[in-house]
Amino acid sequence: MKRRRFLYGGAVLAGGLLAGAGFVGGVAVGSSDRPELLPERAPRTPEEAWRLLMAGNERWASGRSIHPNQDVARRLEVAGEQAPYAVVVSCIDSRVPPEMVFDAGVGDVLAVRTAAHTVDPLVTAAIEYGPEDLRASLVVVLGHQRCGAVTAAAQALSKGDRLPGGMQHIVTALRPAYARMTGRGRVIVDPLLVESMVRDHTMNVTRQLARDPLLAPRIRSGGLRVVGAYYSLETGRISRLL
Repeated sequence: MKRRRFLYGGAVLAGGLLAGAGFVGGVAVGSSDRPELLPERAPRTPEEAWRLLMAGNERWASGRSIHPNQDVARRLEVAGEQAPYAVVVSCIDSRVPPEMVFDAGVGDVLAVRTAAHTVDPLVTAAIEYGPEDLRASLVVVLGHQRCGAVTAAAQALSKGDRLPGGMQHIVTALRPAYARMTGRGRVIVDPLLVESMVRDHTMNVTRQLARDPLLAPRIRSGGLRVVGAYYSLETGRISRLL
């Protein structure tokens, strides 16, 4: 695999700095706010990939994004070959662009986006491509606060309505989460129900992918991990669910 260069911002550790340096997401950074150049290597394990993504999210949430791997040199570097270290499965919501919320760059992550991060056989195949063909070591299923697709599905299920065109498939995909959160009865759709459905659906998709026949052997061998996470629109921070 081609060696790649990653830039990381100097970030503030909640507990302060130790001996002039801190650790953010498990990555050592200097004590100043100046981005530091770290060793040229991609994450080798799922844990390293997760820490790298979370370090980037901390920069994004704290207003310290450094936009790594987004210059002409990077574009040319990956023009002939890509080696992303993670697959991010997220909603199409315009407020949750994966590369931005993880402060990642060109060639770093494969972004698979659908309404309410729903999956079907074709979407699953796209997710499988990352670990199977490109050796990505991490899959992140990312739900988010105030998901419009989840809200629309919940309202349709509550009223017994159908959404127009292909959007009804979103309702079908969210029906299990709605049933688990409401006991299958029709209820008033409120923010608490929507957030509960988002989290339930995210964990369900995560478990579903973890059982995937192509991904499961890699998970058992330790070369892959599937993580469920939640993004707050208000804080910009991502928290792990599963």
